[in-house]
Amino acid sequence: MKVAIGQDSHRIDRNNKEKKLILGGVQFQEDYSLAANSDGDVILHAITNAISGITCRNILGKIADDMCKKGITNSEEYLKEALKYLEEKIVHLSISIECLTPKISPKIGEMRKNIARILHIEENCIGITATTGEGLTEAGKGNGISVFVCLTVE
Repeated sequence: MKVAIGQDSHRIDRNNKEKKLILGGVQFQEDYSLAANSDGDVILHAITNAISGITCRNILGKIADDMCKKGITNSEEYLKEALKYLEEKIVHLSISIECLTPKISPKIGEMRKNIARILHIEENCIGITATTGEGLTEAGKGNGISVFVCLTVE
């Protein structure tokens, strides 16, 4: 068994009205997106970072930057790249999201289904929780979104 933690955060961008808010590969109907060269999907980025913690292959660095320069901005592609190096089987993924907005709970089922599809695991192996953190951090104050994941493989 191996366990890894992954984290990612992005600031909210209210200026780019054409870019959509994507979390866990699911589009939200907010009037803002996340500041990033990619689609800014902090959930998929945090999962990718956790996989990098297992494989010791840093994907969200030079590899994702090079992909971005080639026009690949869908974070699912970065996650798929990370999965190429993962030899172990994913047995559980816990995702903790901190943000003031958007409301996460209405989209949890859709996010679990999409993440399970990408990772080739059952939906019941994915737990997603969300909190505002009582407004103590920038994410909890509505200035961004922060995600921590705990990945267990065997």
